[in-house]
Amino acid sequence: MLQNMRSTAKYVWILLIIFFVGGFLLVETSGLLGRATVTTGTAVGSVNGEDITYLEWQNATQQLAQGEEARTGRSVSPDELQRLEDQAFEQLVTEILLKQELKRRGIKVTDDEIRQAAQYSPPPQLLQSPELQTEGRFDPEKYQRYLASPAARQQGLLYQLELYYRQEIPRQKLFERIANDVYVTDAELWRGWQDTHDSVQVAFVALPADGIPDSAVKVTDSEVKAFYQKHRDSFTRPGRAAISLVSLPKVIGPADTAASLARAERVRQEIIDGASFADVAARESSDEASAADGGLLGTNTLDGFGFIPEFTEAARDLPVGQLSQPVPSPFGYHIIKVDERKGDTLTLRHILIPITQSDSSAVRTDRRADSLANAIANNDKPALFDSVAKQMGLKVSHETVLQGNSLVVDGRYVPDVSSWAFGGAVVGESSDLISSDDGYYVARLDTLQQAGVAELAAVQDLIRTQLAREQKVKLQMPKAEQVSVAAASSSLESAAASMGLAVNETPMFTRVSGAPGLGTFSKAVGAAFGLPVGAVSSPVATDDAAIVLRVDRRVNADSSAWLVQKPLQRQQVESGFQRQRVQQFLSNLRAAAKVTDRRAEVRAAGRRVELQG
Repeated sequence: MLQNMRSTAKYVWILLIIFFVGGFLLVETSGLLGRATVTTGTAVGSVNGEDITYLEWQNATQQLAQGEEARTGRSVSPDELQRLEDQAFEQLVTEILLKQELKRRGIKVTDDEIRQAAQYSPPPQLLQSPELQTEGRFDPEKYQRYLASPAARQQGLLYQLELYYRQEIPRQKLFERIANDVYVTDAELWRGWQDTHDSVQVAFVALPADGIPDSAVKVTDSEVKAFYQKHRDSFTRPGRAAISLVSLPKVIGPADTAASLARAERVRQEIIDGASFADVAARESSDEASAADGGLLGTNTLDGFGFIPEFTEAARDLPVGQLSQPVPSPFGYHIIKVDERKGDTLTLRHILIPITQSDSSAVRTDRRADSLANAIANNDKPALFDSVAKQMGLKVSHETVLQGNSLVVDGRYVPDVSSWAFGGAVVGESSDLISSDDGYYVARLDTLQQAGVAELAAVQDLIRTQLAREQKVKLQMPKAEQVSVAAASSSLESAAASMGLAVNETPMFTRVSGAPGLGTFSKAVGAAFGLPVGAVSSPVATDDAAIVLRVDRRVNADSSAWLVQKPLQRQQVESGFQRQRVQQFLSNLRAAAKVTDRRAEVRAAGRRVELQG
């Protein structure tokens, strides 16, 4: 079988060569390589001295991007591409670490193991292949026939399976060594069941930290510094860029609104005349998510959908099968159709016609955008940015964008700024012209802070606030003690009333769900499950208040129901612990490795060459 696998290698190598050349042409034509500064063999990082090349990184990113595009049905944006680049880099790091660990441990795979796996343990992609299904389930007989067919050899499947299992089986052996001793006792399973099925309802009095004035507490600089040193790793922050943004809005006038309304009316009439709502939605609707499914919004109650008021009111009394008139909203004009109505539940479709500029208005805006781009886009002269914006009478705003996050200004999404700022741009540089649905933009990078642990100066106010809140809770504890003592001799209600405090009641809650006012996984929740019914607690400090509580009702977990489901629970819990063990192993491997990341440096080098060119 392995000989058959290898006999088909020439087909696979042809595909690999095409993929290699395609990837090379992609990065060459994208301009990312610059002018001989960055090549396909340039190291963008290394793992314990083993390089990750630019081409490896770009090919891994391209595979992720293709998967994302197949899943969403649209091209990835530059902001999304930046996230995928980070993901691809981390995947390559993990692959190298695993390869190095397998070599260190001497874990290998035999030809017989590959044959057995290929015969009886097909990869997930083949398990889900429609051609290998019978009545919606994977059919082993179809798979065996496919393996033995000439098509499998001609398509290079056997060789691809060998490559897959030669990498996958050693990894599975490694993970089994790491996690095969995981065992959960019955006592642990019962405690886990209790955590999700024991429930209580309590009454409580809260003395919040906000009840203490700021003047009553004092946090010293040494306390702030000590807290920072102890919790330093918790202050890891993403990259942060300060930018100036020139905005050229696509102004919508009355004529534009009238034109969009007229288009919506034409679309509605087309459906009335016999066209399929689904086909028209796929062609006309600007709501890409629902348009791909014929305008379908799903089935829910109107409140459950969470629509804007204009849409909700129009859909409320719309008869099944009838089209609404064009419904105006901040997003444009909606044509709504109710497919089915059962009580308060509706199945809805819609077509969204956006309000956009007319052709004449768009031409005028586009000409100004061209002038803006020609004047300041993609240059490294900061002063020119301000002077051109002033000459053109355009607004300049000062914004902050975090690495991996999209920029939103006054509720408007401004695409691609984050990917540009953290993609090799240098301080003082201006971006290319950025286009969005509602305008054009040019950004200038004013400051750039790479991801890492925040300096003490950047987080000291946050720390000071947290420590002050803790001090305020401590100051509330003596008063909470008074409430507790008084409640023990009378009632919680009487004690609270005598001190002018309110008694709050919770719904039933479990150890893991928590309750409003008590928090989740807080000391107050723990106290609630440690008290008998009717007992009043001692004061309990939470993050925001001193709490005194009384348990009013308790429902214990059903042990007979637990015994029925215990085998399934054991399987799920042990599988979860095994995954955690493997993930912890990988995290430890990553932490102990010497990993260098030169991507920002490589990008910056490419950007410098572009600016010089």
